[in-house]
Amino acid sequence: MPDPDKPLLIKRYASRRLYNTETSDYVTLEDIAVFIRQGRDVQIVDLKSGDDLTRQYLLQIIAEHESRGENVLPTDVLTSLVRSYTTQAATVVPQFLAASFEMLREGQSKMMEQMTKTNPMAKLPGFEAMRAQQEAFFKAMTSGLMPGSSGPAKDEDEAKKP
Repeated sequence: MPDPDKPLLIKRYASRRLYNTETSDYVTLEDIAVFIRQGRDVQIVDLKSGDDLTRQYLLQIIAEHESRGENVLPTDVLTSLVRSYTTQAATVVPQFLAASFEMLREGQSKMMEQMTKTNPMAKLPGFEAMRAQQEAFFKAMTSGLMPGSSGPAKDEDEAKKP
């Protein structure tokens, strides 16, 4: 039985095919992106050398989404990232980005909590539907997907088919 607390181990074979060790089948980059959107951590390792290739593949997933017009990272942010590799900021940037995303997640959680617990409008008709819509919006925003883009919504619809 898969342990959702442990990263999903994906092995890359010499043929560059990616193998899901939990389900014993081959997966694509898009499959890996879906696992991540569903909240699962992944670890991708080279079968022969044992090298951790996770960062390389995560960057490839991001590059593919950006090239399809699913622009999440503004050009000035990408430019700053490139510059940070050749400056003293290279040691600060990863910590800054991690802290920024953590603040975004915490802000989302607090906002959703405020909408349900302390909001006097919670007793009004239709409030629950509005809250659910806001929650879906924030989930899409933090997973890097906005309504109308390709991603989990399409995969979830396909999963519901018999």
